[in-house]
Amino acid sequence: MIGRTALRIVGPLVPSVLVVVAGWWLALEAFGISPLVGKRPPQVWEYLTASAEHREAVFGALGITIRDAAVGFASGLAAAVAVAVAFVLFRSVEQTFMPVAMLLRSVPLVVMTPLITLVFGRELLGVAVIGGIVVFFPALVNIAFGLRSASPQATDLVMAYGGTRLTVLRKVAVPTAMPAVFASARISVPASIIGALIAEWLATGQGVGAEILRAIGGFRYDEVWADIVVVTGVSILAYALVGVVESLVLARFAGS
Repeated sequence: MIGRTALRIVGPLVPSVLVVVAGWWLALEAFGISPLVGKRPPQVWEYLTASAEHREAVFGALGITIRDAAVGFASGLAAAVAVAVAFVLFRSVEQTFMPVAMLLRSVPLVVMTPLITLVFGRELLGVAVIGGIVVFFPALVNIAFGLRSASPQATDLVMAYGGTRLTVLRKVAVPTAMPAVFASARISVPASIIGALIAEWLATGQGVGAEILRAIGGFRYDEVWADIVVVTGVSILAYALVGVVESLVLARFAGS
């Protein structure tokens, strides 16, 4: 069951990956980018397979980036779910919080990062805040909309049998909102990686975000392109994994 579901989700991504690789190669050739700067797929593969030192440089930094992205993803999505639930249960919370949220959303994260670093530090807490901000706002809008899309008839039925707003939320709104939650999770996967790269670039000085800057400064373009390729690959795999979990969870809800 799990294998078939995974194959159904991951299978369509294979042609997409091939198209991206072909487009990358053709674009470099079409614009006449020198192989010294714009590395082609065979050059990246050769770099990664040439020595253990190269792989350690790329995948060692990648491990830190995956950790940072996971922290930002989890913190941002959890905060979005909690705030969306508060919006649905208490309208006054939304009226108070949403203007502040939109104001914060209008400020570019690159501008906010030095202040966030100053307040929360350069360790994992600061990374969680930076990555969480990238994930939080799009997820909040989607999840709040999903919770509010519950059937009025089902809501009235629960209330008629003495249910509270919490009962309606648990029995009706949450199952209805599950597709919106997973849609938010899919959007948040690449967003969390972007947030991690920004945090590493401007705050922690670790991970792929920092290594790319150092590699550019040292004219190590093979390493730059290898970093970009592996980060992109992880983003695609994580997106596919969310799709597998979504299929399993929604099938369980549909069968219950």
